[in-house]
Amino acid sequence: VAFVVCRSVEGLKTFSYLEELILDNNLLGNDLLLPRLPHLHTLMLNKNQISFQRNTCKILLDHLAEVVPSLQYLSLLGNMACPNELVCKEKDEDDYQRYRYFVLHKLTNLKFLDTRKVTRREREEALVRGAFMKVVKPKAA
Repeated sequence: VAFVVCRSVEGLKTFSYLEELILDNNLLGNDLLLPRLPHLHTLMLNKNQISFQRNTCKILLDHLAEVVPSLQYLSLLGNMACPNELVCKEKDEDDYQRYRYFVLHKLTNLKFLDTRKVTRREREEALVRGAFMKVVKPKAA
């Protein structure tokens, strides 16, 4: 087992049968481009540089929906995109729940997001209002 800090995952294309991928504690951002990994069911992207800036997280989630269609377990803890009180003191449980609805709207097959199981109620709410739940920061005047 080797631990390497990386900014690119281009070498993954040779692992098309990969089922679990842990990329925690790297320098990966919203420009992350994974190759098509049809068997990947678990993806950990904790403590990277993923944020909700200028629609880029929406693009990343759309990309994940396309290239990892079997994804069931995703964790984004420790990224600015995942608003929780441990990362940002200005965020609260409502911000985190809106984030969950938005991610679940984009990645409809998820069974777990971060450390929590996806509930039936969350899935229903994500279908109805998830597209409007993106957590954004107001522009400075």
